[in-house]
Amino acid sequence: MTDNKIDAVSRRTFMQTTAAATAAFVLPGAHAAGSDAIRVGVIGTGGRGTGAAANVVESSPGIEIVALGDLMPDRLGQCREQLSKLSKEDPKFAAAVKVTDERCFTGFDAFKKVLASDIDYVILATPPGFRPAHLTAAVEAGKNIFTEKPVAVDAAGIRSVLATYEAAQKKGLAIGVGTQRRHQDLYLAAVKRVQDGAIGDVMSGQVFWNQGGLWNRDRQKNWTDVEWQLRNWLYFTWLSGDHIVEQHVHNIDVANWFIGAHPVRAIAVGGRQWRIDPKYGHIYDHFGVDFEYPNGSRVLSMCRQIDGTRTRIGESFIGARGSLELQDQGIADIRGPNAWKWQKPEKPISPYVQEHTDLVASIRAGKPYNELKQVAESTLSAILGREAAYTGQELTWDEVLNAQQDLMPPRIEFGPLETPAVPTPGRTKLARRWNDA
Repeated sequence: MTDNKIDAVSRRTFMQTTAAATAAFVLPGAHAAGSDAIRVGVIGTGGRGTGAAANVVESSPGIEIVALGDLMPDRLGQCREQLSKLSKEDPKFAAAVKVTDERCFTGFDAFKKVLASDIDYVILATPPGFRPAHLTAAVEAGKNIFTEKPVAVDAAGIRSVLATYEAAQKKGLAIGVGTQRRHQDLYLAAVKRVQDGAIGDVMSGQVFWNQGGLWNRDRQKNWTDVEWQLRNWLYFTWLSGDHIVEQHVHNIDVANWFIGAHPVRAIAVGGRQWRIDPKYGHIYDHFGVDFEYPNGSRVLSMCRQIDGTRTRIGESFIGARGSLELQDQGIADIRGPNAWKWQKPEKPISPYVQEHTDLVASIRAGKPYNELKQVAESTLSAILGREAAYTGQELTWDEVLNAQQDLMPPRIEFGPLETPAVPTPGRTKLARRWNDA
């Protein structure tokens, strides 16, 4: 995969060429050949895309996986192998997986070819830097969408996604997002109690995703700079948004959900203390953010990816009449006059499956829901925290939303691509393009 003849693309090129993907326009809620089957295409067939394909098959009857697309042929091949293995082990998958060679696409334009296939429902699971363009293309093509989080990595991307949300609303398209806690019984039960006043007005909170390091792929001799960065996309802000955006957005989303608003300003610290080898790109390995919300409440956000450290993933909130502790492994405790403890069911339903169950049900009922705006706000909240740390400035929501910030390289093709500098507080500017210091 080092063919320099593959078409170069950019964010602007993506946006300008999405009209070509409308050839297979499907009315919201309509299904192939007048049946109740929902034909699914997957764009981005790495671990999460393959997992989401399996999840949607598990979620509902009448699902057919019919098209796959990925930049890298080997990643697409691995996805097909996994789906084939599942088909041999489970009759449900044997009936659902209907991918043919003719509907497997690779290269920078694979997303357009998947969208031009006869699909009703598309899964978007590429690195997040491409998400705004792929969302635009999918809505232009009239597809119902399940998109992974986050939905952008910069201010320009967020503005694009908010415009796409409005376009999808007008078309009546369903858009579900991989913030699975919003479909998890534990969190749904807890948020209802908070909204019913069990702990009173939320005054403060703490959200955490502290863990060890993640995977890294050693550079191969035949990889260009671009291929190396794409295969290690976690470590480049233009692709992942940094781990506060790519991963910790889950917990920040919970804070926004339970408080019922997004933050209005943030001040933060962060740095690169352990992952200093160039193989880890240029992102940070820890952040600490103080978010201020419209009602004056404050949320401490902390995330870390450093080996040898203690893991803590969860959320807690303090209200005027009590407190709440949450962990997605099965803990939800309210302390105070309205004490309550979540009782884990004997056979819990995976929220990764439930989010597809809910989305498919909404499509079939003719009542498609659209989660894109709420996750765009949670993604921008995470970007706000990141930029407060990167710049060393206290920043407001409006400053970040309206910033002249576009982190996507002007051209993306297999070949040279300099690694951006590590952000430096006091020097890094909010308004910047992809490789500005």
